[in-house]
Amino acid sequence: MKILLMNQFFWPDSAATSQLLTDLARQLVADGHEIQVVCSGGGYAPPATDEAPRVDVFRVATIPFRRRKVGRVLSYASFYIGAAWKGLTLPRADIVITLTTPPLLSLIGTAIKFLRGSRHVIWEMDVYPDVAVTLGYFKEGGILDRSVGALADWSRRNADTIVALGACMKQRLVRRGIPPEKIQIADNWADSHTIAVLPKAGNHAKLVLLYSGNLGLAHDIDTVLGAIRQLRTDTRFKFIFVGNGSRRRELAHVAKAESITTLELRPHVERASLGECLAVGDIGLVTQKNECCGAVVPSKVYGLLAAGRPVLFIGPADATPALIIRRFNCGWHIPCGASEELVRLLLHLAENPREIQAAGARAREALLEHFDLSIGTARVSALIYGISSNLPAELIAFSGESF
Repeated sequence: MKILLMNQFFWPDSAATSQLLTDLARQLVADGHEIQVVCSGGGYAPPATDEAPRVDVFRVATIPFRRRKVGRVLSYASFYIGAAWKGLTLPRADIVITLTTPPLLSLIGTAIKFLRGSRHVIWEMDVYPDVAVTLGYFKEGGILDRSVGALADWSRRNADTIVALGACMKQRLVRRGIPPEKIQIADNWADSHTIAVLPKAGNHAKLVLLYSGNLGLAHDIDTVLGAIRQLRTDTRFKFIFVGNGSRRRELAHVAKAESITTLELRPHVERASLGECLAVGDIGLVTQKNECCGAVVPSKVYGLLAAGRPVLFIGPADATPALIIRRFNCGWHIPCGASEELVRLLLHLAENPREIQAAGARAREALLEHFDLSIGTARVSALIYGISSNLPAELIAFSGESF
């Protein structure tokens, strides 16, 4: 088959959506398909250094991506124009897969479907306009919320299938009126070969909680900050945050203003170095605000599972990380705002390190059995093969996880 992949970011950009799409592209090529990719020149995250996938890449000229609102909108708008032109003028694809960077990219996939007869898959990385509403960019019920929502849902209803990253995301889409039989769940993944279980690096005398990845507006930091403040004089603990994001500056300010020496900030690391980065921690920290449940699904969970580190998730109980923790007993869940409960848990774990080791072993086992790279890409490719056979969505043979 000829398959067209569309997303603003692709290899060598190391944005999370780029990494997932690149993994899928490699799998589809290995399965014998002809893959074309429409993307921009990158600029969201530092470039990866691994080998380029064997696909035909068409990079459209765009205004360079900027994280501020105006720059982001201009970059998105320029990509829409170039992506629409490429998508409608390239040789016809049997299947078009659109991601959600930028928002409403699925409209181009819908246009290609109607005008050229291609099948269309929407791979939802973030649910719009819900994300924009929960983060305060759109007013709930306002004209932007209603107009973007109407366009996005129209495209969803006309797609052949929608890939959601977890049960929480599927539930949110169903609440938007999307037929549940159109939505299939395919969890994200991590590579057990590039992220191995490594001995702890650094200070073995301290219990290290490690947050690795983007720290943005969707993430709860107030709960963990409350615990950091309470434990600031307890030399048994260390809190390390690796990566970028809008809320990193807030942490830096608190650490400096309050002279908190147990809080350390480190720069972003490439995907190739993620395994060594995760080996610094005893426990991996993942956070999410309650209102963002299902609008986004934290992907950093899977890297922690691969590294054999238990997950400490601060966020809603219905979110995918909490469901994974409960199913595989591979960590702990703390509700947002429960700093006192978090402190009690950390004090207990500091006295019972074997519980951490056992949960870490179960985390690695869960990754190998359910969320390894080959398993994850097979889940998504199964959907592609299903719709290529003109089967109804409810009859597609699909191995996705449902919690």
